[in-house]
Amino acid sequence: MTNPIKKLFGEIAVYGLSSIVGRLLNYLLVPLYTFVFINPADYGVVSELYAWLAFFIVILTFGMETAFFKFIQNEDDKKNVFSTAFSALLSLNVVFFVLVLMLNQDIAALLLYGGHGEYIIMLGAIVSIDAISALPLAKLRAEERAKRFSIIQLSSIGVNIILNLIFLLVLFDGNDPAQGVFYIFLANLIASSVKPLFLYKSFRLLNGIDWVLLKRMFFFSFPLAIAGFAGIINETLDRILLKQILYNSNDPASLDYAEAQVGIYSASYKLAMLVTILLQAYRYAAEPFFFSQMKNRDRNKIYSHIMNVFIAFVCGVFLLVTLNLDVFKHFIQNETYWVGLQVVPILLMANIFLGIYYNQSIWYKLSGKTKFGAYIAMIGAILTIVINALYIPTYGYMASAWATLIVYFVQMLISYVLGQKHYPIPYNLKKFFLYIGLALIIYAISPYLKVNNFVLNLFIQNGLLVMFVLTAFYFERKEKTPV
Repeated sequence: MTNPIKKLFGEIAVYGLSSIVGRLLNYLLVPLYTFVFINPADYGVVSELYAWLAFFIVILTFGMETAFFKFIQNEDDKKNVFSTAFSALLSLNVVFFVLVLMLNQDIAALLLYGGHGEYIIMLGAIVSIDAISALPLAKLRAEERAKRFSIIQLSSIGVNIILNLIFLLVLFDGNDPAQGVFYIFLANLIASSVKPLFLYKSFRLLNGIDWVLLKRMFFFSFPLAIAGFAGIINETLDRILLKQILYNSNDPASLDYAEAQVGIYSASYKLAMLVTILLQAYRYAAEPFFFSQMKNRDRNKIYSHIMNVFIAFVCGVFLLVTLNLDVFKHFIQNETYWVGLQVVPILLMANIFLGIYYNQSIWYKLSGKTKFGAYIAMIGAILTIVINALYIPTYGYMASAWATLIVYFVQMLISYVLGQKHYPIPYNLKKFFLYIGLALIIYAISPYLKVNNFVLNLFIQNGLLVMFVLTAFYFERKEKTPV
């Protein structure tokens, strides 16, 4: 029989390709932004507003994608399910955008962007278009039309990249940062508009709302929406709180300082997203794979072995970035931003804990106790708010980085304890402590082994990485994988 580990990573390669490529392409915009925005405060504007965008995407999709996947399995009339969910999302987002058009100046003033209502209008349009497009894209996934799904996603991203290059390198004169911000959002708006052009046939399927069905879908999706909202708080709220807390209305100069903190933190955050990119691809394939193993009598052993391999892999990525930070830092084109590089190891380790939590979360999905997922996410959201609110005034973005690490560690710990009670999986804790402990030890000793010769130092640091990889390979090779 096929080795399940090989099968999983094969599926990651297939289903995660568009996600990885897409995120990598967007990832490559960071050197461009840090190059054109000499003042980190200007990049901070972009980062904060995109954090708000992430919030509203979650709210305005309302867990309907998952509800759609669920109900097309149970309902005879699949067209009715799609029409109901799509009509509801379309109506919600039209109302939202009308409100944005009416209140754009008030919203801009509230977010400390007075006089820039155009930012709010464009972001509102991007949110609405992306939220409306979410369900037709989910329909493509349900129909296993992965090729078309990837083409649409990559086309939108490609347009965004090209327009950013044209707008910022050709049209942007560099003297008016607000113009640069405008161009970034305009590029995104045009790129988002590409999706409905590809998905126009979905609009032909609109046939009104089945209110009885919508009520059922609503009650199913509501806990998912809460969990999603709580999750996005954990991921993005720190950038919003940094600005809101550090800004002092009695000191106009503090606004520039606050936005600069957001910009520096966001640029360094992007380096830690190398793990996040891999997580996205992994999640794409892992969940259906885990469910496919439910009837396998050795499923728990498989889940445990996958966890071992996963931890070893992400710890390897942690070392790849941290041991070569002198190389990776040039990804951020402006040295002004480099002061924030100290958060990168913290955020990388935070994302390792997040990845472990994603792996563990299979217990409440397999057992049908999804409410625990919402509870854990809400605990994380509360911790995020409290830690940032208490410590940002003193420690700035360092507080945000440590808050991220603490929150994801706590979520991982709670999930493990609850999982062993409700759906026990015999995870190998010795491997957990071995890989993470070894990675941290190597990271801790690496500064003492640095030399002045850049090339020689590169060999020494990556020699430590090779040592970790060989250690992990040795232990995993010894473990027999159930088939």
